[in-house]
Amino acid sequence: MILILEIALALAYSVVAHIASARHDGPLAVCALAILLLMLLAAPLSQRRFWAWAALAAGLAALLWLARSPYAQVPILLVPTAFVALVAYWFGRSLVSGRTPLISKIVAAMEDEPPSPELLRYTRGLTAAWAIALGVLASLNLGLALIAVPDGLLAQFGAHPPLTVTETQWSWFANIFNYGIIGGFFAVEFAIRKRRFPGRYHNFADFLRRLRGLGPAFWRDFLR
Repeated sequence: MILILEIALALAYSVVAHIASARHDGPLAVCALAILLLMLLAAPLSQRRFWAWAALAAGLAALLWLARSPYAQVPILLVPTAFVALVAYWFGRSLVSGRTPLISKIVAAMEDEPPSPELLRYTRGLTAAWAIALGVLASLNLGLALIAVPDGLLAQFGAHPPLTVTETQWSWFANIFNYGIIGGFFAVEFAIRKRRFPGRYHNFADFLRRLRGLGPAFWRDFLR
């Protein structure tokens, strides 16, 4: 139930953040950040953790201050970059000696028998590919956020970049296309993996069902 709520809040954030950017609407941008805060704290709030309620109160107080400042839209310019960069870091960190690559960890949990050496090599390479692709995507997000006008990062502090994009164009890329690019990468890789390692999954729906079947405990420990 909490997972469904988190997904709904994530989708709501993307829509509200995009509208706020297209309209150059500071208060609406703060509303988007409030939705993001609720998404991040949804699980511990549902468990009635004191620190989560304290964090929510502090976060809402900070957002109230931000709504009255001229920099209300700065955080939503940075959120897509921070999110994608963090995921890229998680993928890259798992490639360090002594750790298990993230994709290898998922595949090992899904398989009925230990993965073959060939599959482990493939999943290690795939983990590196995700780290690189997400790192490039984070860099693009940051670059566009810097040169967006009229409320981009450089423009907010009085700089005038020689090359610009509109804030609406930035938002389409950062809040909408980001997820399409990631989903496209995922779909293409699945097709390649299905061809290279046949017989493992009946179809994409079967693959998603097995992913879901790993259970909350697996996903809680996944990034540790």
